[in-house]
Amino acid sequence: MKKLLFLSFIALFSWTITSAQQPFNGLDMNMGNLYRLSDAKTRSISPENFTGEPGKGGMATLEKGNASGAARELGQGWKVNPYIHIEPGKTFTLAEITGPGAIQHIWMTPTGNWRYSILRFYWDDETTPSVEVPVGDFFGMGWGEYAPLNSLPVCVNPGSAFNCYWAMPFRKKCRITMENINAERMTLYYQVDYTLTTVPEDAGYFHAQFRRNNPVKDASFTMIDGVKGKGQYVGTYLAWGVNNNGWWGEGEIKFFMDGDKQYPTICGTGTEDYFCGSYNFDTKGRYQEFCTPYSGLSQVIRPDGLYKSQQRFGLYRWHIMDPIRFEKELKITIQDLGWRSGGRYLPQQSDISSVVYWYQREPHAPFPKLPSMNELEVN
Repeated sequence: MKKLLFLSFIALFSWTITSAQQPFNGLDMNMGNLYRLSDAKTRSISPENFTGEPGKGGMATLEKGNASGAARELGQGWKVNPYIHIEPGKTFTLAEITGPGAIQHIWMTPTGNWRYSILRFYWDDETTPSVEVPVGDFFGMGWGEYAPLNSLPVCVNPGSAFNCYWAMPFRKKCRITMENINAERMTLYYQVDYTLTTVPEDAGYFHAQFRRNNPVKDASFTMIDGVKGKGQYVGTYLAWGVNNNGWWGEGEIKFFMDGDKQYPTICGTGTEDYFCGSYNFDTKGRYQEFCTPYSGLSQVIRPDGLYKSQQRFGLYRWHIMDPIRFEKELKITIQDLGWRSGGRYLPQQSDISSVVYWYQREPHAPFPKLPSMNELEVN
């Protein structure tokens, strides 16, 4: 027995020493490891350095800069090209990176209609995107109006500054594009901050998908279906427009995983419960907005007595401390239920848009076709 305990101690001691000697790859950043030095390389792409190469920032000349008029007296090196224009119907490559590495932060301030600017991410050699979402919805602004959002992976700050901190590792390459499907030119300031480093074998790829039903049919909205492979679900954003009176959020969210058929493995108890609130988000007869690190009712659009006739809500729930892990497949639905007379549930026909966020091994199953411009429009 003593020999067995001694051998166990030696094994544990060796594992501890080996782990401590492993070089830090610069990922999984937090306050507890900021002091650790790493061989990871920090890079950043913006209109002032389209490639992210060392020593190549701020080199635009007056002949090629979008802000050449403002910089005409100062010249090269003085904020000559801080933004880009994307013409109607055009797609612009925001970043193209050779890995391995990981995106660690994205900031941008898109102008125009946020539903008409489509953000796409491609990992390694894939030809179909792993992220395909209108830019406003990706950053929790599905209704096209600014509202402050303060959470761990997504922040929207005054001036409509969109930020995300989702870790997005890649092994070979990364490509990010923005398509302008609007009839008007858009202006975009942006910055993609990333690191070039080793990526663990068990790192999944980041995915995000958009869907909309307007109106919802049969009182059930499918947020995602057909996910195949091994992964973990990490976040939900809903833009929910209500078309009837009364409380609208009695519906349960359901996670069908790995062979579930009629009944799911995970079933919530109500919409506000899933978003970590309670009792209709009602404080003294009024919806109360809130933002926390992991969940929030970040936006409430109230009727204004004229053209804004419907109540609209923006809600987020990040599964950071409680990711939903699946081995083979995943489907998620949420019921569209309110109240009718006699204390009975009301099957509603709301306007619901969703963005779902998850990590998985590639290849991923094909995404459904993105809705058309008319189907994306907030009306």
